[in-house]
Amino acid sequence: MNKNYYSSSFKLGILGGGQLGKMILAETRRLDIRTKVLDPSSEAPGRIASNEFVQGSLTDYQTVMDFAKDCDVLTIEIENVNIQALKDLQKAGVKVYPKPETLEIIKDKCIQKQFYADHEIPTAPFANFNSKDEFLETLDTQQDWELPFVWKAATGGYDGKGVSIIRSNEDIQNVADIPGLIEKLIPFEKELAVVVARNPSGEVKSFPVVEMDFHPTANLVEYVFSPSTISDDLQDKARNLAESIAHKFEHIGLLAVEMFLSSNGEILINEVAPRVHNSGHLSIEGNVANQFDQHLRAILDLPLGSTQIVKPAVMVNLTGEDNYKGPVVYDGIEELLSLEGVYIHLYGKAETRPFRKMGHITITSDNLDEARAKAKIVKEKIKVISK
Repeated sequence: MNKNYYSSSFKLGILGGGQLGKMILAETRRLDIRTKVLDPSSEAPGRIASNEFVQGSLTDYQTVMDFAKDCDVLTIEIENVNIQALKDLQKAGVKVYPKPETLEIIKDKCIQKQFYADHEIPTAPFANFNSKDEFLETLDTQQDWELPFVWKAATGGYDGKGVSIIRSNEDIQNVADIPGLIEKLIPFEKELAVVVARNPSGEVKSFPVVEMDFHPTANLVEYVFSPSTISDDLQDKARNLAESIAHKFEHIGLLAVEMFLSSNGEILINEVAPRVHNSGHLSIEGNVANQFDQHLRAILDLPLGSTQIVKPAVMVNLTGEDNYKGPVVYDGIEELLSLEGVYIHLYGKAETRPFRKMGHITITSDNLDEARAKAKIVKEKIKVISK
């Protein structure tokens, strides 16, 4: 086990200072771990809680190299970083988690999907392509691509961006001329997620399965529910699958595994994120260890914490209201502060825009039905608007 982080000379580097970085930093402050953060924005939410903040590009090779050369361990809160820099830093003796080789597979959805196929991991049927011409050729030459189906950009997608449901010939013609993939639209009963942690010593622990509801137009998570209502057998199957994927990727740190429970009872992998994730936010109040604490334990090769559920919980994403853009106003927040079991997390973003993630609220209760009912009230009372 690594004890070096207790030293005042130890430094943890984090690539990305968004809301995920900010919530990681809440745990580093608690453990008094010295941190250094790189982010392109001078207004990044993680700029205040870090010991050192550097403004700069996450994708520029030299910027990343210069930033991390005095770090003992380097981690990420976003996948869009310079992989070659991470490889060279690793060669120079910096511990980089997740490993650059793992991140290289996961950050490209085409390579990620092929990894599932090569390792017999259950996933929806798919086809990769490098251009719009290849996409159109795939539709012409393969007879089984009936509408509707899912189109995904190979890289750069997040929070519902870079993903489209192709429902018509007009949608086909509007597809961007970039590398990507198409996959079958799976009739599913539920969308599930399992957050799993793995440390360099090989210890693995998964959080209990959560269920997710997505916004119908923005295609991003609107609610997360814990515990899941699926059978114990299916929960065990989902957790075992997530843990096996972490092993196959040789992943170090936190891995969020998004899944479909199909209408015929199959569990299929949608995609994974090699970092702390929206589906694990409710663990701050809902579980013994939270995902941010667990990520730190994993990358520092410390014993992993208990993932046991403390209380049933529902997370509500706070996103910018449609038709509002500018300096943010949280309308109705005062009333929520008087409600028992309601925990507000604001991300520190000065500007709102439609469907931008601005915060989240976790609601805990003695049972899930009560938490769900209170979550609906919360959702109705607060609106993220602008001046």
